[in-house]
Amino acid sequence: MKYLIQRVVFGAFAIAMILASFGASGSITGWTLVAMAQETDDPVKIEVYTRFVNNRKTNEGAAYQAAKEYLQKYPKDNDQYTQYLQKWIVIYERDERKRTLPQLVYNAKNFAGAYSVGKQILADEPDYLPALIHLGYAGYLAVTTAKNEAFNAEAQTYANKAIQLIEAGKSPGSWLPFKDKDDTLAQLYYTVGFLSLKTAPDRAIEPLIKAGLFETDLKKSPSIYYFLAASYESGPYKTMAAAYQTSFAGKEETEQSKLALEKLNVIIDRMIDAYARAVAAAGNDPANAQNKIQWSNKLSEFYKFRHQGSDVGLTDLVAGALAKPLPPKP
Repeated sequence: MKYLIQRVVFGAFAIAMILASFGASGSITGWTLVAMAQETDDPVKIEVYTRFVNNRKTNEGAAYQAAKEYLQKYPKDNDQYTQYLQKWIVIYERDERKRTLPQLVYNAKNFAGAYSVGKQILADEPDYLPALIHLGYAGYLAVTTAKNEAFNAEAQTYANKAIQLIEAGKSPGSWLPFKDKDDTLAQLYYTVGFLSLKTAPDRAIEPLIKAGLFETDLKKSPSIYYFLAASYESGPYKTMAAAYQTSFAGKEETEQSKLALEKLNVIIDRMIDAYARAVAAAGNDPANAQNKIQWSNKLSEFYKFRHQGSDVGLTDLVAGALAKPLPPKP
């Protein structure tokens, strides 16, 4: 009689659990209530499955352990209970990966683990926006906190896809760890620019400019303007200056040389603008004092080159730098 009562309870739990799992519609695809409520004479099976059912909504971790135990004890079963547990475990592990990913990125700083988990998430849901955001920004954190550049290329791909989805109107359930949509986009564009600077400075310019167009705290940071200046300097300026030296230095001026110099001067002016913004944003913050000296020296060098050796007007340029909109890439 004891086991008969247990079998009835087992079937009742199963029916209630299945109905709840499929919502108000009561639709149970491919299953029948009769099959779900089938009896068993195995008290261990009843206990483990009942433990799963009792914890499924209130303690998913305990339910997961019970489900795994059930499948380990009865690996040859292929009934409705086994099939349900197998599907439930897949869903639980998928959701657990989603919960784990931000912890790996922002708390543990376990970037290898984060990218491993992230790939599993995106294999199931390629457009899962929170994962794309976390993995994009993780590349920036890996470099700045661990000097680890191994994930640069992946991070740029993820960040660019996240930007594309957000600008197409998609949003995550939460914008954390960022403040809102604009802050997220600014940080992602900044990440793409930052990670491009070393190997492809030309490609870093536009995302850095876009990052600086949003009204966020990043717009007040001197680093974004320094990286923009460095992108111009390491990219188009370096290329164009070398080409000018090779083709026109020490030779009689021609229309072609004048045009080349004009184009080079436009790039220099963009560098001057960016360095002026970096100096202005650095202000009197002691944390930026050493960098500010270097940026000021660069600014003075290029400003004087464009003004026949004079620095007249340079102080005013710095004072008003942040009040002007960022100029576009030429």
